[in-house]
Amino acid sequence: MNFLNLPADLPVPEDDGAARHLPGTALPDVELLSTAGESVRLDGLGPGRTVLYVYPLTGRPGRDLPEGWDDIPGARGCTPESCGFRDHHGELLEAGAEAVFGLSSQDSDYQREAVERLHLPFAMLSDPDRRLAAAPLGLPTFEAGGMRLYKRLTLVIRDGAVEHAFYPVFPPDEHAAQVLAWLRDHAV
Repeated sequence: MNFLNLPADLPVPEDDGAARHLPGTALPDVELLSTAGESVRLDGLGPGRTVLYVYPLTGRPGRDLPEGWDDIPGARGCTPESCGFRDHHGELLEAGAEAVFGLSSQDSDYQREAVERLHLPFAMLSDPDRRLAAAPLGLPTFEAGGMRLYKRLTLVIRDGAVEHAFYPVFPPDEHAAQVLAWLRDHAV
C-alpha cells in the first residue's frame, strides 16, 4: 500500500461540533514524550505560536491499516499530512510559528520510525493514554480496529491557550498549506 497517495473517493469529514469549545481553552499541565527523547509540557510551550497537528495514526510499510480505514471520514491521510508539514516547515516558522509538533496516540517508538522514514524536521508527541481527550481540551476521538484514536485536527497555540482550531481537516495532503495561509493572514 502506498501511504503517500490518497484515494480519489475518500469520504469528507463533516463538522460535528467536537472542536467548537477549543479556541480560548488553556492547555493542560500534561507532559508528553517526544520522538526527540524529551518530555514536552503543553502548558509550558511559551508565549509564541506553536502548531500542533493531531492525527489518528501513521501507516507503516508491511502493516495493514485498520479494517475499513478508507471508509472512515477523516481517517486516511496521516502520512501525506505529515509530509505537508515537513515540506512547509520552514515557511511555517517564517510565518510566526515557534514550533511544529505532530501528535497521536501511537507510542514514541512507532512515531520515531515515521519521523526517520519521512525525514520530518520536527518531533512527534505521543499520547497513548489519550490524556488530551479528557477535559479541559476534550479532543475528539473515534474507534477503529479496536483502537481509540484521535480525530484529525490542528491547534494553533499561543500564550498557553488554543488560539485557533482547524476541524475537520480535509484534504489532509493540503492542510499544512491551509495552516500556513492562516498564519500569514493572522500575523502577530
